[in-house]
Amino acid sequence: MPDLNKPITRKEQREILLSYKALLKASEGITRPGDIKMIREAIEVSLQKGTNIRRISGTPALLHSLEIARIVVEEIGVGRTSLICSLLYDVLRNGEISIAEIREKFDDHVVMIMEGLGKVADLYNRNPSIRSENFRKLLLTFAQDVRVILIIVADRLRTMRTLDLYSEESQQNISSEVAYLYAPMAHRLGLYSIKSEMEDLVMKYTNRDMYKFIAKKLNETKRARDKYIKEFIAPLEKELNEQGLNFTIKGRTKTINSIYNKMLKQNVDFEQVYDLFAIRIIIDTDLKKEKAECWKVYSIVTDKYQPNPSRLRDWLSVPKSNGYESLHTTVLGPNHKWIEVQIRTRRMDEIAEKGLAAHWRYKGIKSEKGLDQWLTNVREILENPEVNAVDFIDDFKLNLYDEEVFVFTPKGDLRRLPKGATVLDFAFDIHSEIGKKCVGARVNQKNVSIKYKLHNGDQVEIQTSSNQEPKQDWLSVVSTSRARTKLKQALRDIEYKEAEIGRELLVRRLKNWKLDLNDQLIGQLVKNFKYKSLHDFFRDIAEDKLDVVAVKDFIFREREREKESLENQQAVKSAENFVTPVEDDEEIGQDVLLIDKNLSNVNFQLAKCCNPIFGDEIFGFVSISGGIRIHRTSCPNAPDMRKRYGYRIVPAKWSGEAGGSYLATLKVTGEDDIGIVTNISQVVSKDMGLKMRSINVDSFNGMFEGTLSVFVNNKQLLNRLMKKIKNIRGVFDVSRFDSA
Repeated sequence: MPDLNKPITRKEQREILLSYKALLKASEGITRPGDIKMIREAIEVSLQKGTNIRRISGTPALLHSLEIARIVVEEIGVGRTSLICSLLYDVLRNGEISIAEIREKFDDHVVMIMEGLGKVADLYNRNPSIRSENFRKLLLTFAQDVRVILIIVADRLRTMRTLDLYSEESQQNISSEVAYLYAPMAHRLGLYSIKSEMEDLVMKYTNRDMYKFIAKKLNETKRARDKYIKEFIAPLEKELNEQGLNFTIKGRTKTINSIYNKMLKQNVDFEQVYDLFAIRIIIDTDLKKEKAECWKVYSIVTDKYQPNPSRLRDWLSVPKSNGYESLHTTVLGPNHKWIEVQIRTRRMDEIAEKGLAAHWRYKGIKSEKGLDQWLTNVREILENPEVNAVDFIDDFKLNLYDEEVFVFTPKGDLRRLPKGATVLDFAFDIHSEIGKKCVGARVNQKNVSIKYKLHNGDQVEIQTSSNQEPKQDWLSVVSTSRARTKLKQALRDIEYKEAEIGRELLVRRLKNWKLDLNDQLIGQLVKNFKYKSLHDFFRDIAEDKLDVVAVKDFIFREREREKESLENQQAVKSAENFVTPVEDDEEIGQDVLLIDKNLSNVNFQLAKCCNPIFGDEIFGFVSISGGIRIHRTSCPNAPDMRKRYGYRIVPAKWSGEAGGSYLATLKVTGEDDIGIVTNISQVVSKDMGLKMRSINVDSFNGMFEGTLSVFVNNKQLLNRLMKKIKNIRGVFDVSRFDSA
C-alpha cells in the first residue's frame, strides 16, 4: 500500500507545475476576462488546501484535481464554473474545505454544484468505488445538475488512467463500476471519446490477455492499414477538392473493446473482422447548408464506391437523443473490403466528441429534449419510494447503450423509444391511461398484440378498451423504465380499489349483526389475522379468501373480554385530577401537567418506548395503576394511545431548568470501517464529556447499523451530539431511536 504521508517529491512537483501551466493555457479559450481571477483563486485554494494530501493510489490530490480540470476543459469542453468546481472537488472530498468557505469565495452557481459534488464525495469517502446500496443516492445527486455528472465522469476517467497505482482488488472494483455506470453515462451524454477510452481501460484490467492480444495485432497490422486508408481516400480527396468543399478526411481505427465485441458477436477471429477502421469526412460549412452538403459528400462517396443500402444510417434528419448528428454508410472499397464512412460537419463533430458541453455552446441550434427526458425518467424512478433495490438497479439501466427506434402516431408525430420497445411501452409513453387500457395496436395497418416490438418507421395506432385493466404479467412485456414505473403504480391502484371494495363489504355485513367498524377494531383484526397491511386484509375479504363469519366471531369474543376488564378501567383516575391550570403567552387557561425535578405530588415515570428528555415536546398518559407515563409527542405509540384511550391523555410540558440526566438512544448507520466504533465513542466521551451506557453495532455488506445509549441533560445537548456524530467520516445518518 502506498505511503499516504510521504511528502511531495521533486518529480511530483514538476508534474504539478506542468499540469498547472497546461490548465491555464487550456482555459484561455473558454473564459471571459472577469473569469480568470476566479479560476486563479480556485487554483490557489486547491494549492493551499491540497498540497500535502495524497489519494488512496498515492497520487498527490493536487495533481489529480488539476488533471480532472484539464479533462473537463479540453476533453469535455465546459466552462469556467465546472472548471472551478473540478479544482475544488478533491479538497472538499478530503475535508480540507467546507461548503461555507466555498460560499464566501465563489458565486451561487459554484456553490450549487459543489453541494452536489459534496454528496457524491460522502459516498466515495475512503472507497475507490461506489457500493450498490448507495447507488440511489448517487443518481439522485446526478439527476439534479448535469454538470455534477460531467465532473464525476472526468474524475473517474482520470482514476482509470492511473489505475496501475491501485491494488488489484481496487482495479477490479473500479473497472466494474465504470463499465456498469460511467461508460454508459458518457455514452448517453454524447461523450463518445471518453466512453470508448473508458471501455478500453476496463477491458485492460478485466480481460488483460485478450486486451494485449488485440493491441499487439493492431500494432502488427498498422502499416498495411495505413497504406489501405491512403489508397481509399485518394480519389475522394481529389473529387471533394474539385467540388470546392472545405473538408478534413481521416481514418480512425476502431477501439480494442469494440473489435473484441465484434469478434464475440460474429464468432470470428481477429483476422476475420473486416471493419477495423472507419473513414471520417468532416466538412466546414454554414449551418443552413449542413444537410445539403453532407448529402452532397455522400453522393460523391457512393459514386466512387458501391454502397450497401441496408447499412445507411441517417442521423441528420432525426438526431440521437444525446444530440449526435451524422450520416453513416458502408461501401465496398479496394480489394472488395467493406469500409464504414462517416460524414458530418465541424459542428456535428464537436458535438459527437464533446456531447452535452458542445450542445450548450450551440444553444438554440438544437434542443436538449432527449437528455431532459432521460433525466426526467431517472427522477421518476428515484422518487418512487416503493421500488425495491433490485428493481431500482434494473429500472435505472434505462437502455443506456441501446440504439433507438423512431415511430409515428397516426397524426404523423414522431416518437423516440429505446430499441426493443413494445406496443405497450409506446402506449404508456403517450399517456398512463392509454397504457392501462391498451389491448393492442394497428401497426402499418396490421393488427398486432401488446407484445409486438416496434421498428423504425412504424406507424402505430393504439387500440384501447374500457374493460381492460393492467395485469401483473405486463411487467414482462414492457422494456422501458418509464412504462415499468407507470405500470407498477397502476397495479398498486388496482390493489387499493379492491381493498376499498372489501372494506365496504365488511361494513355492510357487520351492520347486519349490529356491529360498527372503527379504526381501533380494524387494528385488532389486522393483528389477529396476521396481515401485514390493511390493504391485504380488505383485499382478501373482497376476494373471499377471508371468511367474514370468522371476523364476526373474533369481534364478539373481544366484546366479552372488554366487558370483563371494564371494572379495572373504571378504577383508573381521570386525567383531569393530575393537571394544573397554566397561563402564559402560548397556552392561556389550558390545564397542563408541569414536569420538573421538584414534582412530588404526582407519581410519574419517563416512558421507555421513546425516552423523553428535557426539552422534548411531551404528553402524559394515565396508567392502570394510577401513575403517569411521560411520552414524547413523536412517540411511535402516540397515535394508537390517542385513538384508543384519548380520555387518559394529559397535556404536559417541562418546567424550570433541566435537572439530572436523561437516557437517550440513537440509531447510527454508515459505512463499515475500521475504528468507526472508536471514533463514535471518542466523540461521546472525550469531545462531549458524556456518560455512555452502551453501544451495539452490526455489520452487513460493508455497511454498519448500531444503537448508542447515552445520558444527556437536555435536548439541546443531544442535538449537538447528533451533529458531531454525523460529521464523523463514514457516518451517513443519525436519528433518535424508539423501541416502540
